[in-house]
Amino acid sequence: MGKKKLTIGEASKPRFEYRTFGRDFENAAFLMSRLSVPVPRKVWERFSQEIYIVSRTNDVNNTKIRDGKMDIKTFVQEVDGLEQWNPLMKGEFPMKVDVLKNEVFPAFKVEMPEFEKDEYTLEEFLEIVKNHPDLQAVSVEKQRFGYMVNDTICEVANVWINGAAVVTVNSESTEIEDIKKTIKDLELEGVENINYLQAIKRVIGMIDKKLAN
Repeated sequence: MGKKKLTIGEASKPRFEYRTFGRDFENAAFLMSRLSVPVPRKVWERFSQEIYIVSRTNDVNNTKIRDGKMDIKTFVQEVDGLEQWNPLMKGEFPMKVDVLKNEVFPAFKVEMPEFEKDEYTLEEFLEIVKNHPDLQAVSVEKQRFGYMVNDTICEVANVWINGAAVVTVNSESTEIEDIKKTIKDLELEGVENINYLQAIKRVIGMIDKKLAN
């Protein structure tokens, strides 16, 4: 049985991913654009404004909020330097306190705050995060350009993390060998794999480590 082809812009899981962040990936971006097969117009260029919730005590659950909806992904495994993440929780605001207690804050791996209501709006939730010593809400704006190389879903993106501009490139697929070939074709061999959670922590100073360049 042959491998199942991925369709860019549509959900498919579980995938493995290579991603890196830095100041300049002009060469990789050029190669990606030239090696890509044609992709749907809807992924040529996409914009989004998101809020990531980062925790000093958690590196395995990635939480972001977009359009009033929360999405938490959890780290599953690493194979040949590639990371696999799966959905852990999806919810939207206003959010029931039971969901916050039983799903959201356990994913942050922090001390549980005191709750005084049965339901919280996004603004009220962010106020709880603001007052928690181990949590920080981070604004992340994305301008993403989609491609497909070697049957892997790829992108180059301009990203603003609390206003700080960085660039990210990635390749993801259910097939590890396809990603490894893409990394080689994009001349990114040896460039550190950095996920969004790690990149954000580095930019805001929660982790004392630089990006890839």
